[in-house]
Amino acid sequence: MRRDPSTLPGRPCSLAAALEVVGDRWALLAVREVAYGNHQFSQIARNTGAPRDRLAARLKDLVAAGVLTKGPGRLDGYHLTDAGRDLGTTMRALLTWGDRWAVTTPPVRLTHHDHELAAKTVCATCGEDVHAADVGREVLVPGWTQAGPGNG
Repeated sequence: MRRDPSTLPGRPCSLAAALEVVGDRWALLAVREVAYGNHQFSQIARNTGAPRDRLAARLKDLVAAGVLTKGPGRLDGYHLTDAGRDLGTTMRALLTWGDRWAVTTPPVRLTHHDHELAAKTVCATCGEDVHAADVGREVLVPGWTQAGPGNG
């Protein structure tokens, strides 16, 4: 479910639009569970700890937004769409941040083949490692600058 970013309050921004879809705590945790292979509502509820009514609403929203699909039968469960699978990189980044800044001891270790995963961002165009100092922003919305609306 795509939307025009100018319809959101504040700065028109794809991050704000993404948070409208997955910014609720239970949304990303539900996506995590489906990515782990837990497709049934009862599994997702147990493993997220979400209140069942809130989880049902969030799953419905994620299906409407095209992040998950739901089979027609009660036992068909929830599955990731391409949009849901694309959240994997974002969720790994949040997990890495959480390991460093939010928990005393990481409860999960991501592995790649026979070693711990140490991911990095590489520019697909030039192949160089991406460093924050090298990333620029070009504001494409008329009437907005990096400082905000108008001339800043």
